[in-house]
Formats: sequence, structure tokens, C-alpha cells
Amino acid sequence: MKLVRFGAPGAEKPGLIDDNGVLRDLSAQVADIGGAALAPAALDALRALDPASLPAVAGSPRLGPCVAGVGKFICIGLNFSDHAAEAGVEVPSEPIVFMKATSAISGPHDEVRIPRGSQKTDWEVELGIVIGRTASYVEEARALDHVAGYCVINDVSERAFQLERQGQWTKGKSCDTFGPIGPWLVTADEVGDPHDLGMWLKVNGQTMQNGSTRTMIFGVPHLISYLSQFMSLHPGDIISAGTPPGVGLGLKPPRYLKANDVVELGIEKLGVQRQTFVGQG
Repeated sequence: MKLVRFGAPGAEKPGLIDDNGVLRDLSAQVADIGGAALAPAALDALRALDPASLPAVAGSPRLGPCVAGVGKFICIGLNFSDHAAEAGVEVPSEPIVFMKATSAISGPHDEVRIPRGSQKTDWEVELGIVIGRTASYVEEARALDHVAGYCVINDVSERAFQLERQGQWTKGKSCDTFGPIGPWLVTADEVGDPHDLGMWLKVNGQTMQNGSTRTMIFGVPHLISYLSQFMSLHPGDIISAGTPPGVGLGLKPPRYLKANDVVELGIEKLGVQRQTFVGQG
């Protein structure tokens, strides 16, 4: 299934995209796409519905973040071998973990605001792993049982805030609108193997990233098992699994985003995002 949230910011409704690409309203079935609605039994109940029996949504409403009420937005750094090579660093022996503020979350096609004082706002197409069942000290062999589905994430980053200011990476990752997620959450059964998905990103029509989840250093089961040793993962939590090469920081010379730049990105089976970057004045 492709689960979506549509409508004005803060007033999104739950929906799904049927096999013909029609947006259907799920408001009578679930309160929202998040938390309890992502549990295995709840997803099975939605799968049992006849999409044709659900109201079709007229027009082309805004798509909001595909998951509501995200409790934790956990990111993995340098998790692609070719991206680590691009950055000139050794492959990490354990996942590099940092947090992205949930206040950064925005819709897949919403404008992204370049923060005041920014000179180095950058792009990163990433695989989002959406948790559907609480995970605590999970064995790797059972880790995928805890996945509700997957989505596209643009892990927008301000490199000076991230790398040139004291402290952790979080402040370079958490600016408002720096976490577009969606366009939809694709349930795990429809995605199949998450380690064989093409992923790409364009800036103003020019391809900057063209990679695959095949080059992830730590796969989805390992990430879930690893993180669950340090914190419980709850339904609706999101793990952003890292990016392939081609980020602005890695170019020679580096290239960063400016007002009116348009970024498009997508992952095989998971859909496409499009954002216009704007200044804050």
C-alpha cells in the first residue's frame, strides 16, 4: 500500500493511493497515518479494504509528511561506502548516529527555507525506514518484523552549522523544513528488498546523485537491531539510512543551494519529491 497524508499543514487527513494512482480518503478508517495505525494488525485491516469503496479525493491537494506524530527522527551518517570514499573518510566500524529535530519535518513538495546566515545548505537523498512495532534489544534476524514501510527523505543539511561550529551535527540538520518526507509511505510488503533500490537527486534538472541502497554499509536489519540496543524504537519513529555520493560538500569545488533552486529526488518504488528552496529575508 501507498499511504499518504493530504491537506493543509497541520490539518492533514489520512489517505492511500490506489493501483490506478487515485487518492482515496481514509478518514473514516483511521485518525491519521502514524503510531497505532502503523502496527501490523492495523495495516492488515487497511489491506483488507476495497480501495474502490473509499471516497476519491478531488483535485490535487497538497501532500503532507507521510507519517504523523514522529517521535524520533534518527539519522545515520556515512552509511554508503561510495559516499564515505567521496568524503575521504574510512568506512565506520559502527553506525554513526545523530538526531534530526522532528520540527524539521515537512511535506515532500513544500518549500525549503534556507536558514538565516547560511552559505552551505546541501542536499541528501535518503531511504527512510518507518517503524511499525516497538523494538527493544531486537535480534537482527527479527528486525524487519518491526518495519511498517519505507519513504523518501531529503536530509537537508547546513554544512557550516554541522561541521564548522562546535558541538554535534544536529544543529546543521534540524533547521525548519530540513526534513521533507514522502510523498507516501510504501508498506514493507510492497517494497520487498530495501537493499536494492535505485536513488537519485537533481538540482535544477542536473543529476547530482545517482546511487543505490546496494552500497549501504549497514543494512536495514543491522540498523534497527543496533539502535534498539540504545533506545526503544516506537511505531512512527523514522530512521534515515544515509546518502550515496554526489552531495554538494563532496564536489570540487563544493556547490551549495541558493534561493530559487529546485531539487527533485526519488527512490525506486517510493516516489518522487520536488522542493523549491527559498530565502528567509
